[in-house]
Amino acid sequence: MRSQEPGSAPVHRGTDHGWEVALPAGTSLDGVRMAGFRDRAAAGLDMRVLPQPVVVVVIGLGEGLVTVEGPDGSRSPRSFVASLSPGPARVRGEGIECVEVCLSPGAAYALLGVPPRELDGSVTGLEDLWGRHERRLRERMTDAGTWSERLALMDDFLARRAARAPAMAPEVAAAWDTIVARRGRVRVDDLAASSGWSRKRLWSRFSAQIGLTPKRAAMLVRFDHAARALCAGASISETALTCGYADQSHLHRDVLALAGCTPGALAGTVTSAD
Repeated sequence: MRSQEPGSAPVHRGTDHGWEVALPAGTSLDGVRMAGFRDRAAAGLDMRVLPQPVVVVVIGLGEGLVTVEGPDGSRSPRSFVASLSPGPARVRGEGIECVEVCLSPGAAYALLGVPPRELDGSVTGLEDLWGRHERRLRERMTDAGTWSERLALMDDFLARRAARAPAMAPEVAAAWDTIVARRGRVRVDDLAASSGWSRKRLWSRFSAQIGLTPKRAAMLVRFDHAARALCAGASISETALTCGYADQSHLHRDVLALAGCTPGALAGTVTSAD
């Protein structure tokens, strides 16, 4: 997972609609993206979030709590992990200050400390997974004086976990990479053939280590590209064609299942974070 040694390069900071956003110059791990967020203008947060092919970890640093309203109901943990979710969610809060970490499935398998399938497409309190380590990390980041220090603490914490982490099976990692590279336009039989495993074995190992079946993973990756295209203003017919759907009805079914609305309602809205 390690890609480069962490450096002392400054954090890139900016503002977006009253929010301070801090980005590190780089991280020491593959499959990990992180950013710091602070609601400087007390604008509050009320945003619909779509399923994405990443696992999201949020560590709250301020007094404000993030409330996540999803298929499993409403929760307001201080810090949480949102798995590869099967449906849309709404995120609300005021006075938010947090660090968000987006993990590829391979990074999540190594760093979370539990098999992804045990998260079962839900939002889980991070303290339930990391215990006292989560509390200590949150306290240290809260006390840190700068975003650079906070993000460096997060990076170091993850690097130490990665040093003793389990490795995803190469066949599973290769299957996921193929799904992503082909934007979800793959057949499970072809994935199994390229791995040298039977379809049944690939299905079982992939589901255990990714948290989704290969078919569901392909559906999620394809949907992610379609949602981004629709939000960028592409037409429904163009999106269905370029994203590999059999027809507009196929696109409609997937968007309804994963976004909870029609492609027309989704088009032109900004609902998934980068």
